[in-house]
Amino acid sequence: MGFVFFHLLADRNLSPAAVLLEVADHLSDEQSADFVSSRLPAFAASFPCLIDNDHACQMPPEALAALECAGVRTIGCDLIFHSDEASKPVFPLKAEWMAGSWYLAPPVRLSGTPTASRTLSLRLLHLVATDADTHEIEAIFREDPVLAYHLLRLVNSLGVGVGRHISSFSQAIIILGRQQLKRWLNLMLFAANMNDYRAGMLMARVTVRARSMELLAALLGRDRTVQEAAFMCGMFSLLGVLFGMPLASVLAPLKLNESIAAGVLRHDGTLGQLLKIVEGVEQGRSDAIRPLLETANIGDRDLNEITLAAHEWMLNVIRDKQSDYDG
Repeated sequence: MGFVFFHLLADRNLSPAAVLLEVADHLSDEQSADFVSSRLPAFAASFPCLIDNDHACQMPPEALAALECAGVRTIGCDLIFHSDEASKPVFPLKAEWMAGSWYLAPPVRLSGTPTASRTLSLRLLHLVATDADTHEIEAIFREDPVLAYHLLRLVNSLGVGVGRHISSFSQAIIILGRQQLKRWLNLMLFAANMNDYRAGMLMARVTVRARSMELLAALLGRDRTVQEAAFMCGMFSLLGVLFGMPLASVLAPLKLNESIAAGVLRHDGTLGQLLKIVEGVEQGRSDAIRPLLETANIGDRDLNEITLAAHEWMLNVIRDKQSDYDG
């Protein structure tokens, strides 16, 4: 079948605003046609899906036509600016979208001593990961109302019942349960720093990565505990980028179970293999992921479905936060 890779693009506010599609191999068989015609249109209608002219010219005309019928737009390469620089990128006047790994660079103004905000975030991460008492976690939020605000706003955006809104951290714990709360709290760390120009794109990237790993674990028939571990592995894998510190140093105080630690730090075990697959997808490396998929008995269509589903979930997570990233 072939792979459809999704590369996140930022707009002029450096917020996630579109995906650039990259098609590896051909999309000419029945499975490919069904994926494009039945799954892509709804996503493309809610989030711009683009193909640059150079890539479009290399595709079979029938494959390109199918993508365009699904709502995918072909645009000029000059409208996409690529940046891998380690500082806040400057958007060229003629460009509409920004690609590249600029948001994976370390945060600016790093020093040997963590800032107060980073210290609180690390304390929160430690408490949540080790299932600390609720009152200990609530104390962190009393120290940092910005973190509390973002958490409640995000949880409220999930729609936990018609007309029902969460108004306190304790209520969020009761309604969501500890496991779901742990997930959202950790994701919130990527969005809490309003002064970090990377926040929007980094939040989108880690959300897609974590959800992709969870869905892959489910596809392999692993139980809910392993699926949750896969999600946390995907999320923890970018904490070094978030804090601008060596990943091992960030994870050291968290006392992670061995399977997650081995997967994140050494790419060992089932979780490590899933992380390799997701990283290969992010990089558009069909050569790297093909043998991994064959070993795991995962088909091309399965991977494309999971990639799309993860981006749909990401869009749901960030939609209500878009105004926070703008400006």
